[in-house]
Amino acid sequence: MGMPPHASPRSGHEAAEVMEGRGLAVLARILRSVPDRIGAHLGGLYVLSEDQRLLELVMTFGAARQFTRPWRHVGTTAPIPVVEAVRTGRTVWVAGPEEMARRYPSVAVAMPYSFCLAAVPLVAQGTAHGALFVLWPAAHPSELSPRERDGLEALARQLAGPLAVAARAGRPIRPGPRPAVAEYRSAGPGSTMAARLPEGVCEIDLDGRLAAVTPAAAGLLGEPVDRLLGVRPWETLPWLRDPVYEYHYRAAVIGGQSTSFVALRPPDRWLSFQLFPDASGVTVRVVEAAEVTSDAEAGRRAGAPAERVVHTRPGALYHLLHLAGALTEAVSVQDVVGMVSEQILPAFGGQAVAVLMAEGGRLRIVGHRGYPPGLVDQFDSTPLTESTPGVQASTNPVPAFFETRVELERLYPDRHETQDGMAAWAYLPLVTSRRLIGTCVLAFAEPHRFDVEERAVLTSLGGLIAQALDRARLYDTKLLLAHGLQESLLPHALPTVPSLEIAARYLPCTEDMDVGGDFYDLIRVGADTVAVVIGDVQGHNVNAAALMGQVRTAVRAFAAADPDPSTVLARTNRLLADLDTALLASCMYLCVDLVHREARLANAGHPVPLRYDPDGRAAALEPLTGMVLNVDPEAEYPQIRVGLPVGTTLVLYTDGLIETPGGDLDQALAELTATLAHHGDEPLDRLADALVGRAGHAQHRTDDIALLLVRSVPR
Repeated sequence: MGMPPHASPRSGHEAAEVMEGRGLAVLARILRSVPDRIGAHLGGLYVLSEDQRLLELVMTFGAARQFTRPWRHVGTTAPIPVVEAVRTGRTVWVAGPEEMARRYPSVAVAMPYSFCLAAVPLVAQGTAHGALFVLWPAAHPSELSPRERDGLEALARQLAGPLAVAARAGRPIRPGPRPAVAEYRSAGPGSTMAARLPEGVCEIDLDGRLAAVTPAAAGLLGEPVDRLLGVRPWETLPWLRDPVYEYHYRAAVIGGQSTSFVALRPPDRWLSFQLFPDASGVTVRVVEAAEVTSDAEAGRRAGAPAERVVHTRPGALYHLLHLAGALTEAVSVQDVVGMVSEQILPAFGGQAVAVLMAEGGRLRIVGHRGYPPGLVDQFDSTPLTESTPGVQASTNPVPAFFETRVELERLYPDRHETQDGMAAWAYLPLVTSRRLIGTCVLAFAEPHRFDVEERAVLTSLGGLIAQALDRARLYDTKLLLAHGLQESLLPHALPTVPSLEIAARYLPCTEDMDVGGDFYDLIRVGADTVAVVIGDVQGHNVNAAALMGQVRTAVRAFAAADPDPSTVLARTNRLLADLDTALLASCMYLCVDLVHREARLANAGHPVPLRYDPDGRAAALEPLTGMVLNVDPEAEYPQIRVGLPVGTTLVLYTDGLIETPGGDLDQALAELTATLAHHGDEPLDRLADALVGRAGHAQHRTDDIALLLVRSVPR
């Protein structure tokens, strides 16, 4: 049996290894070849989660684990290069820090180092499995060379192969508790530390810990070799704990270029540190400083107080910026809950989120994600007198972290709230303007250790969530009031009229307050006479809805006194002028004679109606159009007569049905007329659905839509 196209003996051997459960070893071997093949010094491999909602970091090379911690789990909506590569199926190239700041600002601020980046999707047989990302120093040319592009594509194919084989075998490659590390070892000369820098020298491994220290370096650092090995320098040497020094180390590793700094070893010994990174770690040369070159360091040496520069760790800064940016788009309470679920839970490995608020002496759950259906509902309406973690967190502005179920149940034994199937929890107080408005609960399916940095980040995120939630609650309240107002102003049902069939549709816009000034009505003004009206008040807010109610009421009152179309519109126009409002309104009014089957029609700047004749023809009517209401108090509104033989259908609508930003109005009207011609002989409800079909399914409507159909039928 032959091999598949493009296969090689090596790929067949790797497939066998994957089938035997050694897939990670195969991936590590491929990643270790990256520096020699394309010259990149750092990178990592992501795989798609089982539910396709996350990218999970499986393995890295050339990077300390703490650098990648904020990006171990990222949602497939996160604004970062690897997500874009998977989403688009194309290689993403970022040619330096300026381009990163322009395209991915939250990543650039969180990682303020100089590097170039490429992210490549891993696709096998048309199925996406994950992505590879690699970094080069910022000195890299602004474009990838053909050799590098070919190398990236070859790497992507090689990595996608084992992932696809494992998936087909029902043993997909999944990340462990921490990303694996594919350690790179150069085979060239000078690969030992002594051969590179034989004086006061230290080796720092990919986890940021001292792997080797020469006696000369230990003497300069002031600690014995055995106390230095296996620890991070800034953790065991207090005088190196200034974030500026850690920043230099991070810049060297991520940027892939050597750097240096001078530090004061108390009481008065200045040391120079030169950092030489490669894909296997960092070599540090330590020597006595002949002189201090930094103005800030010179100030310290002279005894002057130095301005302290604080660099927030990348993980903290990324999450804060990412959520802050995402929450600016959150409008409703459910939007906020969704943002936390999509942007924060994946980063920290969480399973579920719930937002709790204390209202009316009880604990209310205003939103949740990730819990099985119905589970969270049993915790709703818990009295605030009960001793539960949710009640405590919603009435006390102090965060609470429980790393295991044992910790939680030690404080809250036998409480049903602990029986949510989770194993660790973070209760974040939601405090805004010095008010505790609730708590956000992050739940973890496995025990979870919250270190000091993670607790600080989550506590800060609680403040951002609280501000967004406070705004969202206000919006939801206003929206509820606005919808209530609008529903009370629109007719709940249209009256039944002999000789006429009526159908109506109303669709709110999806922007702003989702409430506007479109209206319609059907008014009995005599035994054989009925008035039909449709209109649109300018704006999408409570003011527009309120004025719409006044206009509709005025039309009803004027029609009862005198149903003549010209008179009704003229009187309504003068009323709007007397109300001293700046809002304008369009309106179309018909007075239908049910005996003679004809209508008199007057138009105040409203879109032209359409007519479907019994013979199947559809066309736009061209009535004499008067000025929109509330422009000229003395405006007049001429009228025309329209015949309504049995089978005739009139289509009255507001401009939201045909107007879209950047769209061609004439073309939209022609398409609406064609739809009417195609469906005009169908039952009125089906015709109404067909006419609003395309607009009704649009995700973003910038205007309300009102549609009123009037059909002449036998008595």
